[in-house]
Parts: sequence; structure tokens; C-alpha cells
Amino acid sequence: MSKSVLVMGSFVADAAFRAARLPAWGETLMGSAFALGPGGKGSNQAVAAARAGAKVKFLSKLGEDAFGQLARATWKADDIDASLVGSCDTPTGAAAILIDEVRGENAIIVVPGACFTLTPAEVDAAADAIASASLFLTQLELPLDAVEHGLRIARDARVPTILNPAPAQLLPDALLELTDYLIPNESEAALLTGLPVESVEQAERAALSLLVRGARTVIVTLGAQGALICSAGAAAELVPAFAAGPVVETTGAGDAFCGGFAAALSEGVSVREAVRFGCATAGLSVTRAGTAPSMPSRRDIERLLAAHPIIGGV
Repeated sequence: MSKSVLVMGSFVADAAFRAARLPAWGETLMGSAFALGPGGKGSNQAVAAARAGAKVKFLSKLGEDAFGQLARATWKADDIDASLVGSCDTPTGAAAILIDEVRGENAIIVVPGACFTLTPAEVDAAADAIASASLFLTQLELPLDAVEHGLRIARDARVPTILNPAPAQLLPDALLELTDYLIPNESEAALLTGLPVESVEQAERAALSLLVRGARTVIVTLGAQGALICSAGAAAELVPAFAAGPVVETTGAGDAFCGGFAAALSEGVSVREAVRFGCATAGLSVTRAGTAPSMPSRRDIERLLAAHPIIGGV
């Protein structure tokens, strides 16, 4: 039986509001559309990985409410194993997403709710599942002690670990040392290092500082520029982004990248190939509205990759 990608993370219901621009503080602005759907960085990444072809298990907690029912229906639709998801009295979380429909950019407020009650002891109860996974993927919409505990269980079991340090916060070196693949975007890399990250060169300097602090490989996602791979003892490499069509919404693009990257890496391809696969996954996601609903299928990803062959081989 093939091993699974185990994703530990959040589910929140996304309440998305679209308008011609973002409002200023104190301003009431008429919007053009509203949608309520599944979200949360962990769940989005699990959906992205599953649609990209991975067998996925999800570890989290939900409230006993309508949003929790939405989560379970979402995972069932994409054949995600939710047997490790617990229930509690705390309501399932939610996110308010404000979308500038002209620029395709967004501003987000997340209240994580039930998933933020996940404890190290509850992560410990899933230790066998973590140890038998092909990869362990997590983010920061969970208590930091639970994140660190999950990474440590995976590291002790020699399961490759992926950390998407989002939402951005300062992290101790002890946590970075448990991370095989650290995947920040520009703003997250800047906060983690205290360095400006406004160019590829600056992204490389920030990535190198994170390698010194213990991460084994750093992949800085750079939006329309692609993703920069930095590993100790190797030259940094920029993998270009894919322009799959007009940008509709960038919400969830980072989650699409992480899920696609994890799915490809679990199949034994090189890091560069997995990053390219992640870039294609993200490139398709931004052409669609929503977060989890925007995640592309394996067929669509492979079609985009085939339309952009690498000259001279991989």
C-alpha cells in the first residue's frame, strides 16, 4: 500500500467578499460578490495535494457545527482520510477574505477556532500515522508547541518534513532545525530573518540565513517570479512561475504550491521537479476563484507542464 502525505493543519470556513478595491479603515464599501466555502491553510494544502494525485491524511480538530460539517464534506469529496481529525466544543474557525477584484490581491483575517486547541498529546496519539507517512506537512495556523511536536515525531521517524511558516511569525531555531523543506513567501521570509525581501537576490540572502539557523532546504515563493530553491552546498536556483491565464484571485496560491510540491515530492522526484510541479499548481489556482475550490486536478497540472517543456531536460 502506498504511503500517504500527512498534513497537520487548520480548517476554517472562508467568507470571501469581492469589491473593486479594499476599503479604508472606517469606510463602508459596496461589494460585488460574496462566497462562503472551505478554507484554512492546512485543509487547502491537503486538497491541493489530493487533487494533484497524493494519498492524503489530515490531522486537526473541528467544532461540532455547520462549518465542521463543511470540512468533512470537503475532505470526503477529495478522498482525504479524516480519521485523525478530532472534535471539540470550540467552534470551527473562520476567515474573512477581502478581495480586490481589479488587482486580484487580498487581505485576510483568520480566527482559527477549534484547530487552535490541538495539543501535543493529541499529536502524540497520531504518532504511528506520522511515522508511516511519506511526508509530513504543516503550517502555523496551529499552536506552536503542537507544530514543533509533530515535526519532531516525523524527524525522529525519518519522515521528511515540510513547514510553510504562515501566517508569518518569529520562530525559534529549534523548530527550524526540524524542518527539511521550509517554504516561506517574501513577507514571511522577511519577518523570519529581519531582512528585506524585495528581489531574487534579497530572497537568496534571507534563505541562506535560514539555512544557517537549521533549515535543510529553503524554498522562497516569489509570486509571478516563481520559486527560489536554496540548499546548503548548492547554488541557488530560480524555478520560473507559470502564466496559466488571467489572474482572478491570489488567495490560496501559496497553499496550492505547498500541496503540489508535497504531492510531487512524495513520488520520489527531485526537489527541482517538485518545485516546478508546485509552481504549475499555483499558476492554475490563481486563474480561479476561491481557495480549496481553486485547486487544480492532476490532469490540468500535467497538461500545463507538458505545454511548457524544459529545453535540454530536467
